[in-house]
Amino acid sequence: MNLTPLRSLPDPLRLAQRVADIEPFWVMECAKAADALARTPACDPAQGGERMLYLNIGEPDETAPPAVVVAAQQCLDAGRTQYTPAVGLPALRQALSDWYASRWGVDVAPQRIVVTAGASAALQLLCTALVEPGDEFLMPDPCYPCNRHFVTASGGTARLIPTTPAQRFQLDAVSVAQAWGPDTRGVMLASPANPTGTSVPADTLAEIVAAVRERGGLTVVDEIYLGLSYDGEARTALSLAGADDVVVVNSFSKYFGMTGWRLGWLVLPEALVPAVEKLAQNLYICPSSIAQHAALACFTPASLALCEARRTSMQARRDFIVPALEALGLPVPVQPDGAFYVWFDVTAHAPDSWQFCFDMLERAHVALTPGRDFGHAETARYARLSFASAADDLHDAVRRLQRVLGR
Repeated sequence: MNLTPLRSLPDPLRLAQRVADIEPFWVMECAKAADALARTPACDPAQGGERMLYLNIGEPDETAPPAVVVAAQQCLDAGRTQYTPAVGLPALRQALSDWYASRWGVDVAPQRIVVTAGASAALQLLCTALVEPGDEFLMPDPCYPCNRHFVTASGGTARLIPTTPAQRFQLDAVSVAQAWGPDTRGVMLASPANPTGTSVPADTLAEIVAAVRERGGLTVVDEIYLGLSYDGEARTALSLAGADDVVVVNSFSKYFGMTGWRLGWLVLPEALVPAVEKLAQNLYICPSSIAQHAALACFTPASLALCEARRTSMQARRDFIVPALEALGLPVPVQPDGAFYVWFDVTAHAPDSWQFCFDMLERAHVALTPGRDFGHAETARYARLSFASAADDLHDAVRRLQRVLGR
């Protein structure tokens, strides 16, 4: 018997190169540090400390509407926990179609809607279906890091295009045209965006889509915060003329408060649905059946009214926290018009936001997110604050920052 010498055997734990190509999710490292500090006497009110205030994670303080919780329990009681079609319950796809018509005034056929295990699964399915090694997607810098990592994990390249406050930290048609190259497959946007909370104006979005279409590319728009828009009339990218070649990603997590339920959806050109369905069958089988049955209750009048009241509350928090940060010497270069984030400049108080955030963590017991996750275009000077926490926590956080910063 011929045995290969042990020293020549490959390392069974050798990692794929894609792992090295994906940067750490630094916001989670900051969250670990905040959790560790929160377990010390300094953050234990019973021992004279002050509890940690978490303004770092993008999660609403309100959870799913009561009707959704009741529907989930009824689903469990009735044993409706079997697999669903890979693209989602027909009733849920129809409910989403009806919601696009009633809320956004657009006609979206239910067969274009694919229900997914959160927006993350939606992006993975989309990138797996479309991205070849070497393909390039253009994205604004700053942007949400996980979106670009889905492109990377599929063998493509996420090319970050620096943006400025004058552009509201968003791409425009001119920047897209200038950056377009022979390997560019399309553009991926978010409107409203994480971390800046800014939206792409409707006319600008139409120009981007036209520029991408002219070059034979695809426009992908992440709209998971669209329901949390505050200024003016929000519009989905699907309302654009000829938007049948635009892909929209959305989720039940933010507007409907269903973060841990892991339920989202894609609106696709109809020609893409079979390919995405095939991938969904193999990679996920189906989204959570319980979450899907429960999500049907999102579209009752009572649930929608509650979500709108919560949106109004978020807007009030935005209107409090932005001037409060400005008064602390933490300028906000662009007021967020959606989502629940503020992107603010820390350079009056620290050389970079990494140091600033850890300083505020230790001295004010306020957890914030440094900008390094979100790109490279001067992101070190900015930090992100999530105003999704309760209003009392926001007021307390401002008092603590004022105490530490001396403003």
